[in-house]
Amino acid sequence: MGKKVSMNMLYLVGTALIVAGFILPMFKGLFGATANGFDFIGSKFGMRTIGALLVIIGGACGLALNFVNVKNPSLKLLAVLVSIAGGVLLVIFFNDNSISKFAGKQLIKHAYIGFYMLICGWVVALIGARK
Repeated sequence: MGKKVSMNMLYLVGTALIVAGFILPMFKGLFGATANGFDFIGSKFGMRTIGALLVIIGGACGLALNFVNVKNPSLKLLAVLVSIAGGVLLVIFFNDNSISKFAGKQLIKHAYIGFYMLICGWVVALIGARK
């Protein structure tokens, strides 16, 4: 039999919210079009793509670390911090043309369920990583 893995449920829920928030629509456009995290990973590779990749990779690694017996608990915190850094990059470099600059000024107005799940996931995972 394998070793028993002690699971932190708060951290598990937080990282699951990060991954789910990335998959669900994060922004709603003017004509009802929505964009999830995968829409920011496109053929034009840039800082938005790096930010989106960091969000999903950090969240997925954090989710996987729940099921592995980790000797260094700061790895869980590092996974969440990588995801948050990706979110910061995504928001900063979202304003790269005039249309998105207008939408960026009204970011909260155009935010959708995935955006709020990401924020909640980051907060819950940070609280869970401290245990």
